Amino acid sequence: MKRQSGFVLAGILFLMPGRLLFAAEKSTVTQLMELAKTNSPALKDAIADTLNPKELKDGTAWIGHGADFFFAIEAKASKPLLFIDGAAGPLMQSLAGSELWYASARIEPVERLHSFYYLVGGAKFGGRLDLPAFGPLSYQQPGIPTGTLSPKLFHTSKIYDGMKSEYWIYVPAEYDPHTPAALMVFQDGEWYLDRNGNNPALNVIDNLIAEKKIPVMICVFINPGDIESSAGTATYIAVKKYSDEWQRTLKDSMRSTLYDTVSDRYVRFLHSEVLPEVEAKYNIRRDAYSRAMTGLSSGGICSFNAAWQMPDQFSRVISWIGSFTSIQWKEDPAVPDGGQDYPEKVLHEARRNLRVWIQDGAEDLELDRYGSWALANIRLTNALKMKGYDFHFSFGKGTHNSGQGAAEFPEQMVWLWRDYDPSKTAQTYEMEPSEKSKPLFRVTIANRDAQ
Repeated sequence: MKRQSGFVLAGILFLMPGRLLFAAEKSTVTQLMELAKTNSPALKDAIADTLNPKELKDGTAWIGHGADFFFAIEAKASKPLLFIDGAAGPLMQSLAGSELWYASARIEPVERLHSFYYLVGGAKFGGRLDLPAFGPLSYQQPGIPTGTLSPKLFHTSKIYDGMKSEYWIYVPAEYDPHTPAALMVFQDGEWYLDRNGNNPALNVIDNLIAEKKIPVMICVFINPGDIESSAGTATYIAVKKYSDEWQRTLKDSMRSTLYDTVSDRYVRFLHSEVLPEVEAKYNIRRDAYSRAMTGLSSGGICSFNAAWQMPDQFSRVISWIGSFTSIQWKEDPAVPDGGQDYPEKVLHEARRNLRVWIQDGAEDLELDRYGSWALANIRLTNALKMKGYDFHFSFGKGTHNSGQGAAEFPEQMVWLWRDYDPSKTAQTYEMEPSEKSKPLFRVTIANRDAQ
């Protein structure tokens, strides 16, 4: 869900006899909380203008900024009771002349994922398991310089038979063309570009560079490519076959082909085609020590796979809710196997020099033809631990959603780039001492009746 934390949409729409009609203004969480505190008659319209009407009926509506949250719900039969992180929350207040109920709450800690639900008439209703509380580093801060985001750029691939890709380049304010910068590549790049959205990566990057907690880095935000204009090519035929077989759109099937396939093709596409265009404009370091990859879902396994296939080019990885499952598995010995084999690959293939943050949630239950995504991430993490990798596993209670990963992103970036030394071009990554003393991750069955 898009976080609503301080933007206003307003303007004169048209004239009616005797009065002006204005577009509805969306309130900030601070404004809603203040209206609620003063019992303002304007609260009803503010809620209606700010929160989605369907989510109000479904009991899933909320707005937040940092630790401050405002909840509202339509309930006819009885007073709803709000629960936050499984514990009773503040009492809901009724809004006179309506079926609306509301409550303000302060939810901590920040940079973490939270949850809520209601009891209505004694029955559990609505709520969300993915309620991110963003910390200060996820918001634009006074006095912190902002970088420059390029216009949308385009690339036509040879490796993927004419596939067309869109990408953006982000250059931080501290970039000096005389000093080579680090590099980070974001898969599904457009999802990270809204500073007021679900994944405010640009704010985090600005703040952490300013605090010298991560190096100055050029960031490439790249979208999955589009193969529609290359009918008849080998890539088009393969993607179209997959699209027809699994009843997925051609564009979504191209994304899966790029991201979920276990091979070096995608990272060769980046290394040989896209990054040379970026390097022609900016002074970027070429050592794997200074290069990172990140993505979510299929973009998560893609980022890990790219570093696994070319550890001489990328050595740092953040994966959110990664699809380490059999999405692109094929019964063909000539074709690399699917992502479900990565735990075994980690255990039995030569150790790569990688630093990896893995994030997933207990309710990431994609249990269809591809298997269990949550269990796949646990299996991979245990393999990394048994093989002695420098890794961190953040396992929460969320669903297949970016909420936890985005809330933790400042912590993830600091961890990923910790002890970075621009005078070096290499480092042998070692498991943290605190991790060495911990056991492997275990699972229990939690969704069955007690025997």
